[in-house]
Amino acid sequence: MQTNSTRLTAQSVSWAALGGSILGGGGGGSADTGAQTGNLAVEFSDLHLTPIDAVDPDSIIITASMVGAPAAKEKYVSPADLLRCVELFTQKTGLKPGGIVTNENGGGSTFNGWLQASVLGIPLLDAPCNGRAHPTGVMGSLNLHRDPSYVTTMTCVGGREELGRHVECTVTGSITHCSKLVRASAVEAGGLVAVVRNPVSAQFLRENSALGGLSHAIETGRCYAQGLERSVDYAVHAVADFLGGQVLTHGTVEDYQLRSEGGFDVGTVKVCGYEMSFWNEYMTVDGPDGERMGTFPDLIMTFDAQTGRPTPTSDLAPGQEIYLIRTSYRNLKLSAPMFDKELLAEVEGIIHRPMLAHVDF
Repeated sequence: MQTNSTRLTAQSVSWAALGGSILGGGGGGSADTGAQTGNLAVEFSDLHLTPIDAVDPDSIIITASMVGAPAAKEKYVSPADLLRCVELFTQKTGLKPGGIVTNENGGGSTFNGWLQASVLGIPLLDAPCNGRAHPTGVMGSLNLHRDPSYVTTMTCVGGREELGRHVECTVTGSITHCSKLVRASAVEAGGLVAVVRNPVSAQFLRENSALGGLSHAIETGRCYAQGLERSVDYAVHAVADFLGGQVLTHGTVEDYQLRSEGGFDVGTVKVCGYEMSFWNEYMTVDGPDGERMGTFPDLIMTFDAQTGRPTPTSDLAPGQEIYLIRTSYRNLKLSAPMFDKELLAEVEGIIHRPMLAHVDF
């Protein structure tokens, strides 16, 4: 097993922001905000990305995440809020974290845990709860929601004080119910909160996480960045090949519908006859003939054709020229909740499109 850590630099941050955005699949937060956090982290201390086997199997590992709707207009989380989450967690539980992981990959979420690790001296582990972005906290909870004996502690902080929206919450109980309370807190905070949650042993994480997921984001970003040195078209095709997928189309956004609902962004996008539905992340893509071309947890992603920017669902606009790519879930680093059909059934009720009939697991 690999035990050597990798030093993270400003170059790592740049690639992680690009690769995380792509693996976000339309969600996963702002790459600009994520890169700001990442740069703060690598500037503050000599931060390394550490393999899970380099820490004691009995160490307590915590998950860092953000919860909210990317398009919310009053969303706000400060660097101090990220650190405050860990402080609240240790005060409540008395546990000293032996490592920290992000809940998922995404433009912003790839960097969850970086600043906390850098400032507090906690190992940042290359074992995210999921190697792609997903809409709900339960989807990033390592299947702990299936263990009736597991009791979680979640802390969340966010919101602007000057708007009277700043909140700090600590909840203990089942993952399903605590996740709902944290989501409600995000709504009250203006759309976003930082979260620390779900303490587990390093051994449990090694057996249940998306091992190597952060490294995969960095390598995905490296591939895309090198492609951009030639052209946007070359880069999009290069990264689609890197991920074992394909470019579905390149054209103008014909229709774009978005609404914020229960702390999520929900809507549809149409381009060149292709129609995508999303619940923060892209959930489905149907071809011009109505044939299903991709279904979550497959990765579906869009790119601005002029700038090359990987463009999440919250940032699209009618008339925008984009590329659309898709790759199978088999080509990603995923954890068990991505294959939970009960969770996919929940998505069907939100996007009003079939999901279960189009997955092969």
